[in-house]
Amino acid sequence: MLVASIQAGPVRSYGEAEAPDPQDRLWSTAAVKEPVPGPIWLGREGLAGDEHADLQHHGGPDKAILVYSAGHYPLWREEIFHHALPPGAFGENFTVDGVDESDICIGDIYSLGAVVVQVSQPRRPCWKLARRWRVPDLAVRMIHAGRPGWYLRVLEEGDVRPGGRFEFRERPHPDWPVARAHHVMHFEKTDPEAAAALASCAALAQNWKSELRKRVPQT
Repeated sequence: MLVASIQAGPVRSYGEAEAPDPQDRLWSTAAVKEPVPGPIWLGREGLAGDEHADLQHHGGPDKAILVYSAGHYPLWREEIFHHALPPGAFGENFTVDGVDESDICIGDIYSLGAVVVQVSQPRRPCWKLARRWRVPDLAVRMIHAGRPGWYLRVLEEGDVRPGGRFEFRERPHPDWPVARAHHVMHFEKTDPEAAAALASCAALAQNWKSELRKRVPQT
């Protein structure tokens, strides 16, 4: 799993408060990230200098790094955009080659140089990507296509750089590929057994566990 590019960035504001078109009105996001050319510190809360506009839904140790597969880019270009997309077009910190949601499992542990990370949850696409690219249903399309991306928590901090390779270390939950967890959350909402099974995955982020447990009848 190769780190093709790394992106980070601050919160920025776009648009004008009184613009006639709602799509052009003032809004803020940190999803428009810039490529990082050299080493950058990766701590428990994420990359140095990387910010989040909405701290209720983004950021924190279980969402330290957002990863997206470079293999999805050609599909999106063909289906929607019909032009080249820049690195980090989907708001991700790491764009990776060689894997996608079907290859990675919740709880997987990888090293990247001195850094050690663990897969914590699938990503739930944000409406701000739709706003950025002016594709109103982009988040819904990402969900239905099964191309959401995934988050990492940081177990050991250190410097990271583009071109590095993730080295596989451990797979404690082989029954829970990111793709399967994503499907349970979004497409098996009336199946309490599936919800309970996923919620019992020890490495899954707490916010996902809490939501899934609400689907399970209390006895």
